[in-house]
Amino acid sequence: MSGTTQTKAHRRTTKWQLVRRLLLLTIGAIVFAIGLKGFLVPNNIIDGGIVGISIIGSKLTDTTLALWLFFLNIPFIFFGYKQIGKTFALSTLYAIFIMAVATKLLEGIGPMTNVDLLATVFGGLILGIGVGIVIRASGSLDGTEILAVSFSRSTPFSVGEIVMFFNVFILGAAGFVFGWDRAMYSLITYFIAFKTIDVVIDGLDQSKSVWIISENYEEIGLAIMDRLGRSMTYLNGEGSFSGDDKKVIFCVISRLEETKLKEIVRDFDEQAFIAIGNIHDVHGGRFKKKDIH
Repeated sequence: MSGTTQTKAHRRTTKWQLVRRLLLLTIGAIVFAIGLKGFLVPNNIIDGGIVGISIIGSKLTDTTLALWLFFLNIPFIFFGYKQIGKTFALSTLYAIFIMAVATKLLEGIGPMTNVDLLATVFGGLILGIGVGIVIRASGSLDGTEILAVSFSRSTPFSVGEIVMFFNVFILGAAGFVFGWDRAMYSLITYFIAFKTIDVVIDGLDQSKSVWIISENYEEIGLAIMDRLGRSMTYLNGEGSFSGDDKKVIFCVISRLEETKLKEIVRDFDEQAFIAIGNIHDVHGGRFKKKDIH
């Protein structure tokens, strides 16, 4: 393949990636707006972060929510450009613009439900799906976390702690504006949205990384390949106390296979060391599942 052909192929791939990203950002932002205008806002329930501040500001000033959502996020896009990069900042700007436009267009549509519990649960689910899709496309719909990243570098607090502080303050303010029952519903919505984002980003078939240390590593390795259809890697290790050489089995499994893997290891060594952790994505290598015959 000539250099010109390779360049064209690369260009086509890049254009497809851009189209895919814009499509995901658009879908995620519109889904988020539906959750906002179809469930939360008509029932005086808010989300955390800049979205929550926007809903409160719109309510107190009787102005359009779309303007609050867009302009309050602009300063945080600048932070995102400085802290994370150009691609993230542009993706975020586009997603927030689409969200604001969709929110404005949905103003004339009535609520999808007036039942508080349904609005809380389904509003949180839909918001979480929208945010998760946008995050998967390298964007964001709320500037709170961007600001938290910046603050965490100059303070002893983690990003999660700073975000939690912001949201406690915002949800507390909602109690004074909408009533404390609305604030409690808002807290439930925030929790549901938070968990839904994890599912959308990680996927229902979330992968897990596994490290196993055992004297019977060969038997365990063969059993994992035979009974789970998973390939693995043997790593060289050394015991910190004994100084003995150790073999460490490393493999990647789905969360549904975790119990089965533990049974396999215990069949050969009840004292084996097993460490299991969640991982977001797996690319390349030979960790894919093989067919079991």
